[in-house]
Order: sequence, then C-alpha cells, then structure tokens
Amino acid sequence: MLDDKNKGSYIPAMNKLDRKTRAQILHLLCEGQSIRAVTRLTGCSKNTVAKLLVEAGHACAAYQDKTLRNLPCKRVQMDEIWSFVYAKAANVKTAKFAPGNAGDVWTWTAICADTKLLINWLLADRGMDSALTFTADLRERLANRVQLTSDGHAAYLTAVDANFGDDVDYAQLIKLYGADPQAEVRYSPAKCIGARKEPKIGSPDSKHISTSYVERSNLTMRMHMRRFTRLTNAFSKKLENHAAAIALHTMYYNFVRIHQTLRVTPAMAAGVTAKLWDMNDLVAMLEGWELANYRPEYQFVVRQYAIGKGHSVSVLWRGGEVDTIFGFEKEADALAWIKEKSQAWLIDNQESRKKIGS
Repeated sequence: MLDDKNKGSYIPAMNKLDRKTRAQILHLLCEGQSIRAVTRLTGCSKNTVAKLLVEAGHACAAYQDKTLRNLPCKRVQMDEIWSFVYAKAANVKTAKFAPGNAGDVWTWTAICADTKLLINWLLADRGMDSALTFTADLRERLANRVQLTSDGHAAYLTAVDANFGDDVDYAQLIKLYGADPQAEVRYSPAKCIGARKEPKIGSPDSKHISTSYVERSNLTMRMHMRRFTRLTNAFSKKLENHAAAIALHTMYYNFVRIHQTLRVTPAMAAGVTAKLWDMNDLVAMLEGWELANYRPEYQFVVRQYAIGKGHSVSVLWRGGEVDTIFGFEKEADALAWIKEKSQAWLIDNQESRKKIGS
C-alpha cells in the first residue's frame, strides 16, 4: 500500500534537434521532398522526420486556427482535392493491415481571390456533413459579406444556405466535359468543353464567378506535398501524418512563401502579419507550442510505503497507464535504479508490449 506523498518525480530529458536542422527538415518537406529523401539529405532517421512533421502539423494547425480570424476577404473560392490514405478505396478490402480510416480522403479548401490566403481547410470525406462543417468554419473566419464561388458539387448549395443564409453572394461554376478518355489514357481527365455560371444566393458579380485561384492552389498542394503527387508510390500511411502535412503546407504557403504575383506572402497581403516569416520563425512558433503542450512519454515517481519500510518506483505513461517496481529499501536505492537500470527495464517493457499487441 502506498501513501499519496511522492518522494520524487523524474522526467526524462527530451532529445530535440537543433533549430537549424529542424528548419532544414521542415523546409525540405514544404518544398515537395518525401520523408525518405529528407533522411538522405539530412542524415536524420525516418522516425525523427515523421515525428517532427506531426508535431509541426499540430502546431501549425493550432496557430492558424487562432490567427486566421476576422478576415476582411471580399471574394472567396472553394474546392476539394482528392487523395488517399494507405490504399485507394477500391483496394482497401484486399490491403493487408489497413487501418479503419484507410481509403479516399478529400481536402476541402477555401482561398481568398484577392490576397490568395488559404482561409481554412478540412480533411474528410466528400459528404454533406463534411460540407456543413467546412462552410460553418469558413463563415466564422470572415469579417464581412463575401462573394462565394464553388464548383457544382451538390453538397455546397445546402451547406452554404445552412451556414450563410442570405448573408452571402453565392454562385456555382458548372464545368461541362466531353467524352471520357480512352482506356489506354484513362488517367487523363476528360476534356473540359465549357462552363456555366449559376447564381444561387444573393447577387454575385458574374465576372468574378470563378474557381481558377482555388484550382491553382490545388496544383500547388500537389507540387509541394510529395504524398499528394499522383501516379507515384508516394502516399500517406496514416491519416494523422496526412493532416499534419496539410497543416504544415498551409502555414508555409500563407506565412513563408512569397507569392509571385503579390510579391508578399498571402498572410501579409491579408493583414494577418506585418512581417515576412522564414523557417526559423516557423520553428520558433513550433517550440512555443511544444513548451505549452509538451507531455513526456513516461515519468518516474519514487514513493514511500504507507505501511512498513521501503520505497517503490512508479512509471507513469503518457496514456495513463502505471507500472510499479517494488522492493527498494531506501530512496537512494530507487534513485540509483532509475539512473542505472531504468533504461534496460524500459526496453524490456516495450518489447513485452509489442508481443502482447501482436
């Protein structure tokens, strides 16, 4: 039986890359390099690169969620871009060890036509619930009435009406396609032979009913994120990594990469920031997020028995599990075990967990 008083608490030191290396890794990822390519260029392991990507993705998503508010946009374009996780939808049934979220995924995006700012994005399916969630988030980020344009996807009309009501000038651009390409070139899209503008809500200006900017943004995403490149063996194995890559890309696109036409970043053009960010600024933002959210994988706590003499060492895991090692006569003995033998115990424990999991 243990008392409630902790005799000592010990958190393992966090191994962290220096800022220059982190900036280099993230910059390579933002410029379309694969994780394997980054490992070859930097000498870091795949796990190190992937872990940094996920952490940076969480930090970028949190920062933009907080910062991209009350935006003075006037014209907004929406679209969705297809990709997949682990396997394409048609191959999920025969894929080995496919996770429950494997298959086709869609990234919904909204871009300001004037500042080219990526206002928000959503990784989900292409259904009505996703459209409602996406447009509701978009509405909350805008400071005023906008002219809104999307393609002819049916879910948009219901979602825009539900979340904007009459406080929007909304139109759809319906593209008209010719016959499907022949089987030998089946990966080529059908030829677009025209487009039809259909005002839906309010009074949208016909000359601004367009999806050109958001479609160009889709191309930028495919060029700057290796996992989005089509007809290659580059793809995401985990949904979390896929979302992290998108969050990192949008942060880089909005705050770091100078837009060729604007000659400033979209975030500067939209008045979100007054300065031009570089990768060191992005890493500094990441470090601030880590400081506020860091939770060690495990923590050692030395306790004294409530009844009898002796001490124990409790291992508090991040997920809430607790392992306890008994049999230390003195607190010094428990501390010596942590210093000299705990790493070997951790390795054995992790191996046991893997066997149980398999």
